[in-house]
Amino acid sequence: MEYLKLTKRDEFSKELTRRVEEFLKTNDIRKEGRWRIFTKVPVLLGIYFVPYILVLTGVFEGFWAVALSGVLMGLGMAFIGLAVMHDAVHGAFAKRNWVNKLMGYTMEMLGGSSLTWKIQHNVLHHSFTNVHGLDEDINPPPFLRFTPDAPLKKVHRFQAFFAWFFYGLMTFMWVTTKNFTELKRYKEMNLLHAQGTTYRREMTKLIIGKILYLFYLVAIPIMFTNVIWWHWIIAFTLLHFVCGLVLAFVFQCAHVIPETEFVTHASHDETNPEQSWAVHQLATTANFENWNKVLTWFVGGLNHQIEHHLFPEISHVHYPRISKIVKQTAEEFGYAYNYHRTFVGAIVAHLRLLNRLGQPIKA
Repeated sequence: MEYLKLTKRDEFSKELTRRVEEFLKTNDIRKEGRWRIFTKVPVLLGIYFVPYILVLTGVFEGFWAVALSGVLMGLGMAFIGLAVMHDAVHGAFAKRNWVNKLMGYTMEMLGGSSLTWKIQHNVLHHSFTNVHGLDEDINPPPFLRFTPDAPLKKVHRFQAFFAWFFYGLMTFMWVTTKNFTELKRYKEMNLLHAQGTTYRREMTKLIIGKILYLFYLVAIPIMFTNVIWWHWIIAFTLLHFVCGLVLAFVFQCAHVIPETEFVTHASHDETNPEQSWAVHQLATTANFENWNKVLTWFVGGLNHQIEHHLFPEISHVHYPRISKIVKQTAEEFGYAYNYHRTFVGAIVAHLRLLNRLGQPIKA
């Protein structure tokens, strides 16, 4: 099993890997999600597409009904990304690679790019979690500050109050500009070649994907239904705002909270034989509301973010059981297992950290 990058002196990594391997073997569990994740696909696609179909067929026509469809579709979009696309891009959805690729393309169906997500998330975020200058998840626009190593500006003093608004714009930015700027940046970083593709090929796919997305989700409802055009624009905006909020808080509460550590690029490069990649993941990651089976089901097990970062190629459907092994092993070796009992509590902790990061350091 190559989920953990071991160092010779890191007994924690070795023991944790041994225990998880033994657990999977003893219980005859494959790393993929199998039927338990396949059953999610029609349910989550239904949350997304049923409101859309009700609008197209005229069942939803009034402003509030159309607005409600946008909210429901936003939830469906978030849950598809968290519980289907996420596992698929990690190769944990199914045993066959073509199935993972197919499910990964749900990102394109939602207006995004599975390739840029894979590079940004799998390659950069998972390899350099909470490393300033390398992990793009903690490299927001200049008016937000997620790490103590980022420059402090006056506007950051109020970020705990306005950050949520910009979180709501996250997927809207994917659909419009961000995927294009990401693709150009990853070309310059020579990261596209490692994925076995070219800039021209991916730019072509990106343009075609955006056109098809805007056609089915914007043009068709406006041109071929009785829905007032600005009603649908509001629904479209609500769709992305709701989705952006859900995604942002799920991921922010896993890494940008007071308990997690942040490191600089320079300190990360220093050789430390006592700390492995696995210990780094423990220090920079947190779980929340692990007891809630409904939440776990809808957010793709990403309230078990520690287990995901340690074992990204194991499907999230196994995280609740694996978490007991991880927590016990971490405690035995004297490492903290960061955890908030409730999602709301984790959100409050995140906002508290944003407030702290926005204040000038007193001498």
